[in-house]
Amino acid sequence: MQDEVNEKIIALCVQTTRMSTGVLKASMRKFLDGMSRQKQKRVQVKQAVKTGKAQEKGREKERKRQEMKKPHGKQTIKQLIAQGAQLTNIQITDQNIKSFDRVARKYGIDYSLKKDSHVEPPLYLVFFKSKDVDVMTAAFKEYAGVELNQSKKKKSSVRKKLQKTQERKAKHRQRVKTKQKVRGQER
Repeated sequence: MQDEVNEKIIALCVQTTRMSTGVLKASMRKFLDGMSRQKQKRVQVKQAVKTGKAQEKGREKERKRQEMKKPHGKQTIKQLIAQGAQLTNIQITDQNIKSFDRVARKYGIDYSLKKDSHVEPPLYLVFFKSKDVDVMTAAFKEYAGVELNQSKKKKSSVRKKLQKTQERKAKHRQRVKTKQKVRGQER
C-alpha cells in the first residue's frame, strides 16, 4: 500500500539538439526547484487562510478590479448615475469643448456633456459628481483663463499678413529709387 502512494510518474520534455547527462541534470534541477516553489506557495496560502489575511487580500483585489472597471473622464450620464454619486451641472455656451476636455482630463474629473440645441447659440450642460465641485471650479477657472488667452492672442489671417508684407516691400522699393545719386562733375 505504501509503495502505491509514493509512486509518481513525471513526464519531462526538453528540447535539445543532443541529450547529455548535463542537460538532463539541469532540467531535473529546474523541475525540482519549481516543485519546491509551488509547495512553499501552498504553505503560505494555508497560513494566510488560517490568519484571515487571504480574505482581506481577496476583498482588496476585488475592490481594485471594481475601480478599474469604472470609466474615468468623459462618459455618458447613465455611467455617472450608475456610480451612485449625486450629480451637479454647469452651463457652457462655448463651442470649443475640446479645450475643456483637456483641462478636465488634467484634473481627473468624471463628467458628461449634454448639448441643448433648442437654444440659439446651443448650450452645453456639463454634469459632474457633486463631491468634485472644488476640483471642477479649479478646472473651470483654468479653462476660462485658457479661453481668454486664446481670444486675446487670435492670430490675424494669412491674407492680411501677406498684404502687409507686400506693402512693406513696395515702400522699400520706393525708398531705394529716391536714394540714387546723380553723378556729375563737381566744381
